Amino acid sequence: MKLLPKFVTSLSPKLRMLCFGACGCLVGGIFLFLYLLRAHTYLSNDSSACINCHIMSPYYVTWMHSSHARNTTCNDCHVPHDNVVHTYAFKGMDGMKHVGLFLTNQERMSPKIEQAGQNVVMDNCIRCHTELITEMVAPVNTDMQRAVADGKKCWDCHRNIPHGGTNSIASTQTSDPLMPMPKSAVPEWIQKITK
Repeated sequence: MKLLPKFVTSLSPKLRMLCFGACGCLVGGIFLFLYLLRAHTYLSNDSSACINCHIMSPYYVTWMHSSHARNTTCNDCHVPHDNVVHTYAFKGMDGMKHVGLFLTNQERMSPKIEQAGQNVVMDNCIRCHTELITEMVAPVNTDMQRAVADGKKCWDCHRNIPHGGTNSIASTQTSDPLMPMPKSAVPEWIQKITK
């Protein structure tokens, strides 16, 4: 009992058990809430974590059918790779912003990447394609060098990589049978009870 704070030991045994039970329910409820939100999937590098939010499904499908799907994940393009702390800090801040927008009903049905995300994607394009840029394109293509100096991004010219452009994304907005949806996080026995 010496490990417990003084105010807890001063409570009656019944009240102490009630407090422990309430704390246990609160902690259990938080873990259940995080599990149902699939919060654990965001710590992974699995691209299917992105479709936990239904508005990302068209972007997932167009990526899945692109050449980038063979060798990259969503994180390879959309998360910084300079160090582990920056990677998870960026993922956390970006994810919490999306959660906040979603919970306050401000999420757009067709999200656009913000400037910070554009900078990360541009850095990752260069990181992955450095050899192509430095050895093959840059020495002969002064138009590209001028465009980058003027603030153009890779996707200003390469519009259909890796998401297939806006027409491909719009075409997947309908009930596309190829559009994956995440499995329900609710256990089957609870689903049976609530039916």
